[in-house]
Amino acid sequence: MHGGSAPMQRCLTLTLAWHSRLLLRKEIASVRCHQSAAMSSLLINQPKYSWLKELGLSEDNLGVYNGSWGGSGEVVTSYCPANNEPIARVTQATLAEYEETVQKAREAWKVWADIPAPKRGEIVRQIGDALRKKIKVLGSLVSLEMGKIYVEGVGEVQEYVDVCDYAVGLSRMIGGPILPSERPGHALLEQWNPVGLVGIITAFNFPVAVYGWNNAIALTCGNVCLWKGAPTTPLTSVAVTKIVAEVLEQNNLPGAICSMTCGGADIGTAMAKDERVDLLSFTGSTHVGKLVAMMVQERFGRKLLELGGNNAIIVFEDADLNLVVPSAVFASVGTAGQRCTTTRRLMLHESVHDKVVERVAKAYKQVRIGDPWDPSTLYGPLHTIQAVEQYLAAIEQAKQQGGTVVCGGKVMDRPGNYVEPTIITGLPHDAPIVHTETFVPILYVLKFNTEEEAFAWNNEVKQGLSSSIFTKDLGRVFRWMGPKGSDCGIVNVNIPTSGAEIGGAFGGEKHTGGGRESGSDSWKQYMRRSTCTINYSKDLPLAQGIKFE
Repeated sequence: MHGGSAPMQRCLTLTLAWHSRLLLRKEIASVRCHQSAAMSSLLINQPKYSWLKELGLSEDNLGVYNGSWGGSGEVVTSYCPANNEPIARVTQATLAEYEETVQKAREAWKVWADIPAPKRGEIVRQIGDALRKKIKVLGSLVSLEMGKIYVEGVGEVQEYVDVCDYAVGLSRMIGGPILPSERPGHALLEQWNPVGLVGIITAFNFPVAVYGWNNAIALTCGNVCLWKGAPTTPLTSVAVTKIVAEVLEQNNLPGAICSMTCGGADIGTAMAKDERVDLLSFTGSTHVGKLVAMMVQERFGRKLLELGGNNAIIVFEDADLNLVVPSAVFASVGTAGQRCTTTRRLMLHESVHDKVVERVAKAYKQVRIGDPWDPSTLYGPLHTIQAVEQYLAAIEQAKQQGGTVVCGGKVMDRPGNYVEPTIITGLPHDAPIVHTETFVPILYVLKFNTEEEAFAWNNEVKQGLSSSIFTKDLGRVFRWMGPKGSDCGIVNVNIPTSGAEIGGAFGGEKHTGGGRESGSDSWKQYMRRSTCTINYSKDLPLAQGIKFE
């Protein structure tokens, strides 16, 4: 949660007081978890979870890879959000191990950069195939460790596979134009070269896919990668790296081409300040992203930021409500509201407001809640106990600012970090809580009157990631996509705000950070451009007709 105003602090204090029993119960459960972790009653040792060993995981896992496995830093325990039980442990990197890994990655680049792009594409193809073979078991790990439902966990690995396929094609297509020179006997062209070492810092909510987008494209472009995953999903980082490392080793390539250092803010800060990290791709909160951006800018480094979103679906009077209702439910409830593209604001034309609220609320009550790895479950837990606290605080603020909870609003009485998906109506469009991105399943429903008003409300928040309208009016569609329409990086019509395809460039404007990943020409962010002029004549004419004789 952002902001630190006095009213918000008061609200937080009140909320935490009101829910002290609940939180105390959860804290006791958490302490028990830590004790049980110390006693080694880890999920990985239970027969039900023996499949974790298929990914090369064990009770204690090394969190550094740079051609060989290591790690002698802090030991962290990974917990399952569905029951807060410990899964397994990972030993993080020390700063000395980070230093060693950067050096090895830079050395590995000398080998990788000499390999022709189509041959690099062949290695990326093999990485995609290796992921295909482990897609179900890796998807299950994402479900267990992050908390998203099984089909989303598998879908996330599929995204990495898809980006690998895309990057293979890209390996025979990247390049710059040959431009007309104004001087006789001269050629003017663009040469694109890799930047070198790409640092990749990813978030808990997509612990495979975001690395995949960056890794596949960066490798094809001739870069080496250094990955720091989220501290709360270290087993996923280790499992993915084991799959990638095996492909590199089978091809007699330095493993450090795809290095990994598990760690916390110390490793992230080191990456941001390190001049040897030629591009830093950071996915996470706007607050941390701003700190990272300033550190990278301090050294005039390159950054690619994928930060928060406060995304809106706008429903006009002519919308097909049979499309609207499932779209709104999927985009607001999917991943328990923990996607950067989650719909947080549902703007309804006054003529359809009550009808849509009624239908969406009815659909919310039918969402199947359960263990995320159960194939029939549609909605799992929040990732951490802290997120549960943020959920409660946001609901309390929304009530104080004039909102009415029409659906949900409570923590569920069951193991794990489960909260009810929540719909709140009656808030002003500019209420402070509506303008706050809270990474939980709370949907604020706003009532609008005119197109101009709806477009303005869409654009008035700090973030600019994803947006969508539902309408049959062709003129409105093109106004929405045009210069006075949505100011977001993703501008949709008659589909949800979430669930982007890999073929387009993914990212957003304003406080979302301006970065673009995955498809279209996002590859250009991972390369540097040189404009080259070659004189193949015996004369020396100057540009702009300048005479210097």
